[in-house]
Amino acid sequence: MSKSKLTQSVHAGSTGDTLYGGVVTPIYPSAAYDYESEVLYPRYFNTPNQKVVVQKLAALENGQDGLIFSSGMAAIMTSMFAMLRQGDHILFQNDLYGGTHHATLSELNRYGIHYSMVDTDDLKMFEAAIRKETKVIYIETPSNPLLKITDIAAVAKLAKKHGLITIIDNTFASPVNQNPIDFGIDIVTHSGTKYIGGHSDLCCGAAIASEKLIAKIRASALHFGGSSDAQTCYLIERSLKTIVLRVRQQNKNAMALAGFLQAEGKIGRVNYPGLKDHPGHRVARKQMPGGFGGMLSFEVKGNPDQFLRRLKLIRKAVSLGGVESTITSPAKTSHAKLTAAERKQVGISDKLLRLSVGIEEVEDLINDIKHAL
Repeated sequence: MSKSKLTQSVHAGSTGDTLYGGVVTPIYPSAAYDYESEVLYPRYFNTPNQKVVVQKLAALENGQDGLIFSSGMAAIMTSMFAMLRQGDHILFQNDLYGGTHHATLSELNRYGIHYSMVDTDDLKMFEAAIRKETKVIYIETPSNPLLKITDIAAVAKLAKKHGLITIIDNTFASPVNQNPIDFGIDIVTHSGTKYIGGHSDLCCGAAIASEKLIAKIRASALHFGGSSDAQTCYLIERSLKTIVLRVRQQNKNAMALAGFLQAEGKIGRVNYPGLKDHPGHRVARKQMPGGFGGMLSFEVKGNPDQFLRRLKLIRKAVSLGGVESTITSPAKTSHAKLTAAERKQVGISDKLLRLSVGIEEVEDLINDIKHAL
């Protein structure tokens, strides 16, 4: 198979219709299969449509194998629990997606799993937080919603020094812009609801890794039951065929919007790794060869609620990564479960807005923001 992501996105994994010669993989909705050769079952993550999606994602992420889940949180939590047991310790970067942060606070201690959250800006401090019972390091880059950049290769090197497993949430970058396995990361997770689905109409997640690690995750996933059905997998496969085209346009639009916002007097700080004055720009250039992504965040100097109400084209909505541009207040959505003090501690103000840039004509998006301001 070609190493071109454009070619992989279209052809990797896809089988076509071998019975009638159709170019599209059929939907195999059966939940009951002949068990003589292999026991196929949706909860076992091994039915035909599930396998097709995994092969395509593994090709795009340069991994050996993977699992497709019913949501990003199913992928993340199953991957964590598969690698941890009672008494173990997991080290997180402190700038995390609110859902992951809340799940960590709510679930890990109940199962006797300990955790620490440390700023990855200082890897010496990060290393100092490693304990003898630490088993996993978990990072997210670019982070949600502040677009902080963590040096993937440096974290992977640190983990290997201490014999630890690394997990990354690669949702914001997408497989088009960043492939953490190339930099030494063990397990890559995605909320596929975002760029993988790409049309704001699917809920799914994924984990990509070596065959050995995926076998371990699958063993836990069988019990947790977070699998996807054939219809959803068919739609994910369809969406993946255009992911490269979509994300490249979103990269281009986001770069233009970030430049516009940075020069706009009614806007405060702008967070986008493609900007040269972004603290993580140099590292992002190294580990995001495909582009800096379609996500950015910024603070308005005026009333953020009034600004949001005046937008006409950009939709106020949760989630991200769709072909349409959407905007949200992290304080009211992704990080609403954090206390005001916790949000302040991680740098999320009530004026912060997160913009998921779509594929529209960028001048139309700029004019919409100008009108709202």
